[in-house]
Amino acid sequence: MLRTRVKEEVIIPAYEGRAIVVPKGHYLCIIDMEGQQVGDFVCFNQGNPGEHVSPVHMRSSLSSIRLKEGDGLYSNYRRPLMTLVKDTVGKHDFFFPACDYYRYKVDFDLEEHPNCHDNLEKALKPYRLGYTELPDPINWFMNNVLDDNGDYVIEPPLSKPGDYVMLEALDDVVVAVSACSQDLAPVNGWKVTPLKLQVLEGI
Repeated sequence: MLRTRVKEEVIIPAYEGRAIVVPKGHYLCIIDMEGQQVGDFVCFNQGNPGEHVSPVHMRSSLSSIRLKEGDGLYSNYRRPLMTLVKDTVGKHDFFFPACDYYRYKVDFDLEEHPNCHDNLEKALKPYRLGYTELPDPINWFMNNVLDDNGDYVIEPPLSKPGDYVMLEALDDVVVAVSACSQDLAPVNGWKVTPLKLQVLEGI
């Protein structure tokens, strides 16, 4: 059994994002504090900011559209930056882009609604990663179901209070997570709640 201790802890308030460094060999837990809350996740190689976790490369490298324990989070260089070590939910998404200004403007006619794209950019700004375009995220706890026609149907997340994923860093990485801001669809069970990040080291 893996024995760890908490090295750093960050609470992500509803409708906001936070970033954190996870050193190589350490673990990151993303914890759904109240249940049914999606976390939009991006991850960069701290030593080479041009390398980042890439969902499209993950789908190719894993030959799968689902994530399971032991899977690598593959980068645009086609190598894993992190590994999914533990997952208490088992249902996540890595197809959908982060919601952004245009999502709420076009689909809901809202100008000022919080969105994950801006949350992630704001969280990453102190690290000056130098990206030209924010990568697509992994959407932890997001529950998309394929119907009989192969179309997506968004259902409320399956996660309960305290559910989590644990990731092992294979390089020094900078991770940003947004507590998904979507409260106009069942993405987060129709409400937005906090998430918790914990950086763990082995003992």
